[in-house]
Amino acid sequence: MIFRAVEDADLIRKAQRGDVEGFNLLISRWEKRVFNYLLRILQNREDALDLSQDVFLKAYQNLRKLEDPDRFAAWLFRIAHNEAYSLFRKRKPEGEPYAEQHSGQSVNVGGSGMFPIELSIAVSSALGRLTSDQRETVVLKVYQGFKFEEIAEILSCPISTVKSRLYTALDLLKTDLSPLKARGAV
Repeated sequence: MIFRAVEDADLIRKAQRGDVEGFNLLISRWEKRVFNYLLRILQNREDALDLSQDVFLKAYQNLRKLEDPDRFAAWLFRIAHNEAYSLFRKRKPEGEPYAEQHSGQSVNVGGSGMFPIELSIAVSSALGRLTSDQRETVVLKVYQGFKFEEIAEILSCPISTVKSRLYTALDLLKTDLSPLKARGAV
């Protein structure tokens, strides 16, 4: 990972000097992570694909403003966060808070054992029942591996808020998925 960070820093500096191939290499390294992040936040494949392209376009347009190449990951995911929440704001009806699409659904899993795809669906469903802030924090920490400080930077909130959201969400997920553990599926 350290070697990759050094390589990313070199590619960023090249891209900041106008090297398009350097930026294309950065995209190839980061596109799956950004797409997966957006997919888990938006819960819509087409929106995640569209916004992934928008994220990298904005990153390219603003790369010269990035002062510290070591902060690239947090900076890139901050752009992705902003794009996702811009889409949420555009779609929400006037005067109504963003409503969670999957709240109130239960996980229905039959049998004592589960196939990996069933487990994946159960976890995705449980993530879908979290608030958008909780879900995003879990995705950034668990799936993307960011540190608390980086998540706070991406979400523009205090570290204590990040920790609170994460631990509350993990407790909810533990409760939600505990029937699966009792059946031996987890």
